[in-house]
Amino acid sequence: MVKDIFTIGYSSFKTEEFIAVLKKYKITSLVDVRSNPNSKFYIDYNQNSLQTILKSNGIIYRNYKSEFGARQLEKKYHKKGYLDFNVYTKSNSFLKGVKKIEVGMDLNYVFVFMCAEKDPSTCHRNIMIARKFHELGYTIKNILSDGSSESQESVERRLVDEYFPNRNQLSFFSDDLSWQEMVNRSYENRNVEIGYRIVDEEKVNIS
Repeated sequence: MVKDIFTIGYSSFKTEEFIAVLKKYKITSLVDVRSNPNSKFYIDYNQNSLQTILKSNGIIYRNYKSEFGARQLEKKYHKKGYLDFNVYTKSNSFLKGVKKIEVGMDLNYVFVFMCAEKDPSTCHRNIMIARKFHELGYTIKNILSDGSSESQESVERRLVDEYFPNRNQLSFFSDDLSWQEMVNRSYENRNVEIGYRIVDEEKVNIS
């Protein structure tokens, strides 16, 4: 069984381009992972509009905000002051979402996780969701703004380059970290930067 899962950020595309890219990769089911499935600035990607466009092109729309959304409000997932992805991805809600995807893939659906951000390395669709599917053995293909795709391994290299730019320089004061340890810490650092904070609930969310 093919175990490819795609991710995409809609803000890079006009809707006709967006549909063309989905068809290019033979995607049959779009999973909207936005906690708020509407946008003030990209109204064609509001839930009802998007669902209509996808249906007319033979693509199924699903909203998994309860399972995969970034704004999980239970305080047990926020003990560090922000949504801790490592904690939340072990929750029953997240694992329920994983199971749904697994069942769909057994039925030969080709899934794409959709959020807003252009760069997968700055979005929870990758740092929280795709990372866990990658760890489960799925091949992640992150669709970029030019329509090409980037592997999860490539995203991880970019993260490590960002957070450990001097890793090849010997230093008595640096930790001797393995590659995987640097990858894990890079994910954690990004989580700190983008993890949802409950105190932001009343602020305007630009999606």
